[in-house]
Amino acid sequence: MVTSTTDDPDWANVAAAVRQSVVAIDVRTASGEGAGSGVIIDAEGHILTNDHVVGDAVDGGLQVTLFDGRIYEATVAGTDPATDLAVITLNDPPQDLQAATLGNSDDVIVGDPVAAVGNPLGLSSTVTTGIVSALDRPVQTSEQPQGLGQQGVQVVTNAIQVDAAINPGNSGGPLFDAAGRVIGINSSIASMPTASGSAGNIGLGFAIPSNLAKQVAEQLMANGVAEHAYLGVSLQDGLATADGATRAGAQVESVEPNTPAQAAGLQPGDVIVAIDDEPVDGALSLTGFVRQHASGDQVTLTVVRDGRTVDLTATLATREDQAAG
Repeated sequence: MVTSTTDDPDWANVAAAVRQSVVAIDVRTASGEGAGSGVIIDAEGHILTNDHVVGDAVDGGLQVTLFDGRIYEATVAGTDPATDLAVITLNDPPQDLQAATLGNSDDVIVGDPVAAVGNPLGLSSTVTTGIVSALDRPVQTSEQPQGLGQQGVQVVTNAIQVDAAINPGNSGGPLFDAAGRVIGINSSIASMPTASGSAGNIGLGFAIPSNLAKQVAEQLMANGVAEHAYLGVSLQDGLATADGATRAGAQVESVEPNTPAQAAGLQPGDVIVAIDDEPVDGALSLTGFVRQHASGDQVTLTVVRDGRTVDLTATLATREDQAAG
């Protein structure tokens, strides 16, 4: 039972309560071996993790170690390279699995205490703590092609930035709030370049918000794939001046026909500076916000056009993920 709270964090209490829901994942690929982390999300043995952890696994190449050392084979239920999320399923899961509780990442604020639990450098059940350093931090990484003739996928996430120590092997593991709820899936770190090319923690870690992870995981468990909302524009970073103030935003370069963007009235040259009153500081930021939505969602775009600010309503749709916007 978790008695810890945000106002009075008790990390020993949280660690004891949640450690049974965190797993270590060993992966065999065609080119070698790797390791990562994951979190159990239901009693049927579904585990949420990163696509870059398990996406290249060969048949029979997934092995999951529970908190008490029991080892199980697993198979991939579905992967989503565009968000770097994946769900794997334990083969013949035990009856005593403890699933984590997924929290509401929209409730997270800067300064909240957090704990990352995972398998950094092969050290399973490692707990590190810190605070939320920033929200909606646009992070872009590249998913490498998995076969000849395939293209790599650009992963764009408006991530939760934390200063809890995150290292290689933490990928796919949960980020908990002080009440023991999963508010993110740890996915990447920023690191200073070194002569050896190795990466380590410098206090800049990034997690995929739990609301996006839950939305994608439900689709992966149901269909094996996930759909993503889109606008139908090409974008670049831009600046716009209106009402005596200059702001950064996402500048529209072109609008595709028969898309949500065209229906909303977006035009080339428009600079989108906010979506649903959330500031947009560039093309990556807007892309990250859009990917958090589902098909049919309505959003309000604050646009600077010819020195004036206007609000446009767009109804997002889905297609095979391929465009920036």
